[in-house]
Amino acid sequence: MIDLHYAATPNGLKLRLYLEETGLAHRIVPVKLSAGEQFAPRFLAMSPNNKIPAILDHAPADGGAPLPVFESGAILLYLARKTGLLWPRGERAQLEATQWLFWQMAGLGPMAGQAGHFRAHAPEAVPYAIDRYTREAARLYGVLDRRLHGREFVAGDELSIADIACYPWVVPHAGLGHDLTATPDLQRWFERIRARPATQRAYAGVEDPYAKPANFTQAERQALFGQGAQG
Repeated sequence: MIDLHYAATPNGLKLRLYLEETGLAHRIVPVKLSAGEQFAPRFLAMSPNNKIPAILDHAPADGGAPLPVFESGAILLYLARKTGLLWPRGERAQLEATQWLFWQMAGLGPMAGQAGHFRAHAPEAVPYAIDRYTREAARLYGVLDRRLHGREFVAGDELSIADIACYPWVVPHAGLGHDLTATPDLQRWFERIRARPATQRAYAGVEDPYAKPANFTQAERQALFGQGAQG
């Protein structure tokens, strides 16, 4: 059994999507970010960076005590290597999946997240930041579009953790100012992943966090975007 400490952000949805695709036994433990639950001592013991997602694996491969893992990319890599699920066969294919997982973690996620923040969540418009991050997110969508030309999946011939990592950061493309028709291979891949039953289950009732300007209270804004608890 895996406990997934989760909120329906793109990073949280990576793990929700992975668990739906693989059918691994799991329990969802909601973390209400706007209430500051990510700063609770119990959660910080698993995720010292006070970010979701985090998991607690009650049956680690070494047979030891329940194992906490934080950071969405590290969790995907851990689960894929442990179970072999959505993990390509062969060293070269595994390296491809790992490279594109790291690409998403280092590039697509942070840049798209900043674009979304300044377009929808910032308390005041900052034109330079909006332009900078919107352009960079579009550039990265272009990188992924070129990667997918003539390919069904991001790495290898089958669905892998590389697709799982990238998809949730393509979902909010409209709120990030990107028209998928400008990247047709990315659009084709996106529509295919969106139609999968596991994706439909993972995204049931989930709203695009960047689709419209947020209306946070000051306390919610502090919990979400302030430094929060220190120490």
